[in-house]
Amino acid sequence: MQFDFESMSATERYFLLTQSVLPRPIAWILTEHENGQFNLAPYSFFAPVCSNPATLVVSMGHKPGGEEKDSYANLKRSGKCVVHIPPFDSVDAVNESSASWPADVSEIDELNLDIEPFVDSGLPRLSQADIAFACDFQQEVALGPGSQHVVFLTVTHMFASDACVGEDARGRMQLDPDVINPLARLGASEYASLGELVSRARPK
Repeated sequence: MQFDFESMSATERYFLLTQSVLPRPIAWILTEHENGQFNLAPYSFFAPVCSNPATLVVSMGHKPGGEEKDSYANLKRSGKCVVHIPPFDSVDAVNESSASWPADVSEIDELNLDIEPFVDSGLPRLSQADIAFACDFQQEVALGPGSQHVVFLTVTHMFASDACVGEDARGRMQLDPDVINPLARLGASEYASLGELVSRARPK
């Protein structure tokens, strides 16, 4: 079956894209509201795009009513956020944090999530995530008729739990994906675990 995207609605294209580009990593983003509370929301239009400078990209849409999402508004105001890679066992909390909570309500408080200091980041990090990136706003690109903010974030600090840090056969630092056990996003209401791992030496 072939689909003509130019003849389809944005909603139809969204459902096809999110159910075919699989699996997608999730950026569980913590930001600070102007009242001092911490907001938390997941985004799966997300990827690392550069290592010099270390850069992550996240695409942020709008709320159903058309207002800017809290993460975006907080990020633009403060210039900072913390991006977490959520573990698989946080699926319920990740899903609940995707709801349209009022901007002045902390999802972290409502979902009884634990936070701890993130050295030199200016914001805390979630205790249950083995990976976290402290980020500064770098730039953004607007796509479509005001529908998407593609936000580039510069990573200033990274946290990796001691449990996931090791070495490979050549003595290089290696992070254990089984320990990180990342939650992945599929289409509709579906999520996935990391699944089977395979290893192949890179051709020379």
